[in-house]
Amino acid sequence: MTAAGRLLAVLDAFTPGRSLLTLSEISRRAGLSLTTAHRLAGELVNWGALERDDDGRYRIGLHLLELAALAPRGLELRELAQPFLEDLFHSTRAHVHLAVRDGHEVVYVETLRARGTVTVLSRLGQRWPLHATGTGLALLAHAGREVQEQVLEAPLKRFTHRTITDARELRRVLAEVRRTGVAVAEEQLTLEAVAIAAPIRGAGDEVVSALGLVVHVDECEPRALVPVMTAAARGISRALGAPSAADVRGVVRGR
Repeated sequence: MTAAGRLLAVLDAFTPGRSLLTLSEISRRAGLSLTTAHRLAGELVNWGALERDDDGRYRIGLHLLELAALAPRGLELRELAQPFLEDLFHSTRAHVHLAVRDGHEVVYVETLRARGTVTVLSRLGQRWPLHATGTGLALLAHAGREVQEQVLEAPLKRFTHRTITDARELRRVLAEVRRTGVAVAEEQLTLEAVAIAAPIRGAGDEVVSALGLVVHVDECEPRALVPVMTAAARGISRALGAPSAADVRGVVRGR
């Protein structure tokens, strides 16, 4: 690995389930010698990318959060969308997700979790394959043809017995998402959960993000939530400067 590659390997050793690591764990997970891992971890601590606790264990540092705040598809998008997300959360009492596409995966840049409903696996910063989630389907349906074909030609991972793993079925679903403007994923990632999602458009009217709701299969008719969800998605699109959303009236507005 290059010097930069070794530094990135140290940072990549940390995952949602492994957010606090010893030096030995970093060395093993990054594929580096203990001496190299110690030197690089020290450099990252000095720079602020890592922090070290009193027990000598390492965790991600706040300087990375500062840099993430500069990402237009990350915290900046999250801050702009937050009022709409909160209104949607309070009006539906459902799990609310804001997501972006990164390659062949969907990444959650914000999640609002509801109590007393179905348990969801998704959390802030987590990644899932595009074909297995509502927001992922909404993003994939509006991705470029090359990206769609790459996903369709690759093996589609199964998470439940309802996960779409047939390319022909996925192609049909994507066409339906484009036709209706809404993606529906029933028990695709989590049993007893139904996800619905709508695209969010940017200043060039391109799809830049997706807004999703997750409810229990027996909690309500998911499509009854479509109007309020799509209104919120169009409100965020208008805030981003999307021409197609500029003349929308009656959208969900942030406080």
